[in-house]
Order: sequence, then C-alpha cells, then structure tokens
Amino acid sequence: MRQTIACLALIATGFVLASCQSSPKSAPVPSGKSASLLAMEQVAIAAHKCWIASKDPAFKSYQMANELNSFSGTPRFLLVPAKHYGGKPLLVVQAQGNSSRVDVFGPLMAEPLGARIGSDIARWQAGNPSCAAAA
Repeated sequence: MRQTIACLALIATGFVLASCQSSPKSAPVPSGKSASLLAMEQVAIAAHKCWIASKDPAFKSYQMANELNSFSGTPRFLLVPAKHYGGKPLLVVQAQGNSSRVDVFGPLMAEPLGARIGSDIARWQAGNPSCAAAA
C-alpha cells in the first residue's frame, strides 16, 4: 500500500512540475500571402493614395483597375483611361510568384510621366509610402 501511495505521489508531483513549465513559444502564424502579393499591396495602396485619391493632376485622366486578388500568382494593378474603364491598359504594375520584385510597363512609361512613375514605384517598393520624393 505504501508503495502505491508513493507511486501516486510521484506521479502527482510530476504533473504539478509539468504544469509549471513554460509553454513552448509558438511560431508566428504565416499570413498566407506570397512575397509578390505583399509587395504589390504596399505599392498599390501608395499608388491609389498618391495618384488617384489625392486627385493628382498628372493622373486625372486615368483610373486604377486593381487585380491584386489574382489566382494566377501575378497580383497587379492597371492604369486605364478614366472615361473608358474597359480600355487597353496604359500602365501595368505587377509582381510574380514568390518574388517581391515589381515590374512596371506600358505606354505611359515611354511618356514624360514614366520617369515619375518609375521613381514612385521604386520608393514605395522600398517601403517609403510618401507621395513625393524627399528633397
């Protein structure tokens, strides 16, 4: 009988000690978003804020067509003519797969506005959400 009581006491002590142990640190839960989607979200939010929502005169004749929820692995947004939403895209900004590299192309890049677009996109992709380059 003493042996049984000692054994039960030992088991109970083990449970008490185990309950005092700190729980293992859990790894952060991944967002499930690819690097390309994370990069494009950052750029698209800044582009909308700085070009469209701010009513920037340089972008007045364009509107944004957001395609970030693409299941093809190529999140992107387009600039299209403001009066012809279904028209041919004048600017495509996209990233592919698991890369955070953002590609920019389209007829607007060959116009004077192209230099500004390129610098804005590069700034936003680098994590600076400001609407103007620092002086």
